[in-house]
Amino acid sequence: MTEVNPKETTRAYAFEMWMDAPMPMLTFFKTLDVTRLVRISRQKGLKFNMLMCWCIGRAASHVKEFYMLPVGRKLIKYERLAVCAIVTNREGEVSSCDIPFSNDLQQFNKDYLRLTKQTAESCQNHDLTNCMVIGTSALVQYEIDGAVGMYSGVFNNPFLIWGKYRCRLWKRILTVSFQFHHTQMDGAHASCFLENLQKEIKRLVV
Repeated sequence: MTEVNPKETTRAYAFEMWMDAPMPMLTFFKTLDVTRLVRISRQKGLKFNMLMCWCIGRAASHVKEFYMLPVGRKLIKYERLAVCAIVTNREGEVSSCDIPFSNDLQQFNKDYLRLTKQTAESCQNHDLTNCMVIGTSALVQYEIDGAVGMYSGVFNNPFLIWGKYRCRLWKRILTVSFQFHHTQMDGAHASCFLENLQKEIKRLVV
């Protein structure tokens, strides 16, 4: 990762406008058709949450704005992405686990299973500081219509939250919320990412 001069990037105007804003985060909501993920999860014995995380990484990898993030007062450019999963640890609390994104689903699945197990057993967060991390939180036991993340002023990372998927006739649908820092991307970039996410879900092949 390297620090870049905001004035020499496409985010120059956004950096000037939004870095000092008291609330620079935006949240979008989108209802996804996750029928294919549910089917593959059941047929192949793969975790639904892992498949969601991989599709998120795939969708983000096609949007160049995901590779830059405001950190403190700096704009940092990253070479790699990671997806963070929230894990229930052996003490019944939660820990965060960053999984490096790989285009190879089998490799991502291996890393996901290994690292989430390690995090659950150690009760220690697994952080990857050399990657631009996309946060996720899956509240799969509950049906929720959406969630707006809290802006702490410390972490500017993009973040997705979802609950339990729902049945609609023959489909399985899932509403996700996507929070992002306006310095990192604009609404059009966020919308493109969410469209990419739906496309990645529908064309997933295992």
